[in-house]
Amino acid sequence: MKNWAGNLEYSSADVQRPTSVDQLRGLVANAPRIKALGSRHSFNKVADTDGMHVLLDALPQEISLDAGKGTVKVSGGISYGALCRAVEEQGYAIHNLASLPHISVAGAIQTGTHGSGVGNPSLAGAVVSIDLVRANGELVTLTSDDDEFLASVVGIGALGIVTGLELAVRPSYQMRQRVLTGLPWERALADFANIASAAYSVSFFTDYTGGSIPQVWFKALDSEPALPELFGATAATAALHPLPGMSAENCTGQLDEPGKWLDRLPHFRHEFTPSNGEELQSEFLLPLEHAPAALQAVRELADKLAPLLFISEIRTVAADEFWLSPFYEQQSVALHFTWKPLQAEVEAVLPELEEALRPFGARPHWGKLFTPSLYDFAALYPRFEDFCSLAITNDPSGKFRNGLLDSILGAKTSLLGH
Repeated sequence: MKNWAGNLEYSSADVQRPTSVDQLRGLVANAPRIKALGSRHSFNKVADTDGMHVLLDALPQEISLDAGKGTVKVSGGISYGALCRAVEEQGYAIHNLASLPHISVAGAIQTGTHGSGVGNPSLAGAVVSIDLVRANGELVTLTSDDDEFLASVVGIGALGIVTGLELAVRPSYQMRQRVLTGLPWERALADFANIASAAYSVSFFTDYTGGSIPQVWFKALDSEPALPELFGATAATAALHPLPGMSAENCTGQLDEPGKWLDRLPHFRHEFTPSNGEELQSEFLLPLEHAPAALQAVRELADKLAPLLFISEIRTVAADEFWLSPFYEQQSVALHFTWKPLQAEVEAVLPELEEALRPFGARPHWGKLFTPSLYDFAALYPRFEDFCSLAITNDPSGKFRNGLLDSILGAKTSLLGH
């Protein structure tokens, strides 16, 4: 099997599709190495294993809304597209969405995937409880009353296999999307926080060359006023794709046309579900106050980056309390890089980009391309050592581990006592 982008072939010796949680528990208890695969939208080996892969799509699939509690119970393998349609049919919504709707709920949350908005936490911010199968086969449910809950929600697959989640919902809402073109870099750097706060969700699209940012997408609640100003940019008069020259047919509605939240928060329509993407991705998250300086540092590398880039997206994310969340205790700016499928060339330039962002405390997205050896994770994550200790306690033989997790958490925690 390969991942969504086709840049990675998985190493597993066996693939199983359990049809019940009890069957999954037995597989986990008896396997020396095991990992779950979701939508395979990771670009590195965070979900790889040299043992058994389990696919969760044959488990009973649940989307159960509890209007009284204001939550929805969802199976981990469900896609966000399916979840959104189900809750919208009952008049409800979730607070934020990623760019693509086909990613799985459990996989996205485990790796810290997010949408945008200075007041909007990542997708993990909606989690009220989490069900996971531990290394010994035990099924546990953790809530915010459990200290381990804060470790397990963004757990990068190191603490168990997620079978279900309970997410907070809110009443359905309408949104409008407006795109501006040609935002001057000088204005963007001088007034970044205000521009990023001008709507519920804001995304900047650029390759860091030239004197302006080609596109800025503003996703506003229908109840919000129109943009206070254009910030020196120009309002688009036709729908646009983030990539220049590409048809906007598969993009969500623009031009200030009102629509339901699930048809505006993602960049791409729910009925558009790509089977694979010929691209690579990296992303780095750092404190929002460092955004202007960090963006200027990236611009200084534009001549090296632009030939390898399809596009870069800049977003903001609210702080949370999950131990390994890239947004742990910091309101963040996210610098996302969608690379052309040139793995060797991208891996050659990545360390230089990462070194340029190091002074700003950049944290890498766990499911995308980065260079683990360049990071002092214990310095970046105040609860990192606590997480490592919990991983030893819950998985002493390292059955959920792989080479990438060893490079992040330390190989010493992968086989306790060896």
